Amino acid sequence: MAITREKRPVAFYFLAAFFALFVLFLYGPMLTIFILSFQGPNGGLTFPMNGFSFHWFVNLFQQQAVGDFGGSFMRSLKLGLIVMVVTVVVSFMAGMAFRRRFRGDTVVFYLAIASLIVPSILISLGIGLLFNIFEIQPHWYSSALGAHLTWTFPFGLLIMFAVFNRFDPSFEEAARDLGASNWQTVRHVVLPMVAPSLIGVAMFSFTLSYDEFARTLMTAGSLNTLPLEIYGMTTNVTTPVLYALGTLTTVFSFVVIGLAFGAVVLLRRRKA
Repeated sequence: MAITREKRPVAFYFLAAFFALFVLFLYGPMLTIFILSFQGPNGGLTFPMNGFSFHWFVNLFQQQAVGDFGGSFMRSLKLGLIVMVVTVVVSFMAGMAFRRRFRGDTVVFYLAIASLIVPSILISLGIGLLFNIFEIQPHWYSSALGAHLTWTFPFGLLIMFAVFNRFDPSFEEAARDLGASNWQTVRHVVLPMVAPSLIGVAMFSFTLSYDEFARTLMTAGSLNTLPLEIYGMTTNVTTPVLYALGTLTTVFSFVVIGLAFGAVVLLRRRKA
């Protein structure tokens, strides 16, 4: 007996074509940069490729006439790690605090997430002007750190709100009935249960900070972070070394995401 296939509606093909175009638009430029970063020593910035080699990756770690890849990368890495730690700790504490109502909690909540609706460049400009008024030299570890936290903390707070809204307080009550102190309850009950979400907050905040451009533009001072350095190199560098830099930073971002997913899987296995 022949099996007849159900005819798909026209909307299916329209949505499939739209999704294919979206994927091409999203990953096409990235794939182009990946390919062109493997140009030969005499390669240029466009197709066709002139040979295949790792020349520009090696050249990236040598002395550059323009740009400071190593220094800007380390600054972005340090800044991202600091932002990650602060966002995770403060978001967790705020999530715990908002489990109970207190006077002015609504005002505090909206003040905490207000920076999400303010254009990033205005946040950067405002912080830069404030430091200028008080005659304080902006740096990546002071003014840029504050600017990045206005971007990462609201996301961390909203994630922790969603987590604690589904959290069963009976586990904490059971721990206290067995004689656990408040700190022991948090350490041995609450933290292990919300650890996967905290890893997600950490990954999210790190990647947001590591790639942030607009909120760093007016607050980084005289020393660039990696996004600012890449932007500056686009106006001066005319070799595929710029593509090699983009390839390495993208691979680094995927490595961070992979480590975060691996940590979540490991925690779930230990919990099981």
